[in-house]
Amino acid sequence: MIQPTQEVSQAVLDDYRRQFAEAMKLKDELDEIQQAILQTKREIATLHVNNFEGREMTRVTDELDAVVNGTEAATEAILAAAEHIDDAANTLAARTKGQDNALAADIQERVVTIFEACNFQDLTGQRITKVVNALRFIEDRVSRMIEIWGGMESFASVEAETRAKAEGDAALLNGPSLVTDDDIASQDDIDALFA
Repeated sequence: MIQPTQEVSQAVLDDYRRQFAEAMKLKDELDEIQQAILQTKREIATLHVNNFEGREMTRVTDELDAVVNGTEAATEAILAAAEHIDDAANTLAARTKGQDNALAADIQERVVTIFEACNFQDLTGQRITKVVNALRFIEDRVSRMIEIWGGMESFASVEAETRAKAEGDAALLNGPSLVTDDDIASQDDIDALFA
């Protein structure tokens, strides 16, 4: 027969084992959380290092803004030319008969097609603006996370991955410059080289 003190001791021992098992589960979960935080910090540090301290993300959004502005300007030029062609075709249609009149009407129909096709610019601008806003939202959230963790100084010990350097033709692909770019050769500078 088990003595009452042995029963109490066994109950205490069983309770201790249960609490120890729970503590070990909690430790494992805390270790996973710590690893997730370290991985997140590593990813943020990698973004920061490869983002040239926030300048590249700004560059991306500026490039997309330039796409919207360039598309808008090109569309306005196309529409202005189409309006001029339409006016000329109207004048021609009023002065001609027969096949020439049919040709003027065909030109007018094609101009309407140009007007309709230029609607893409507004939709494209709206979509790109959504992307720009999403990128700016992400950039703001990453900056806030960096602040929460004590600024970039707290990332000094975190080893960031570096982006592979572009080689060959990819290293030459810089695209057109933005208005805000410094020390960029203008088209006049390039033309002067060949003059």
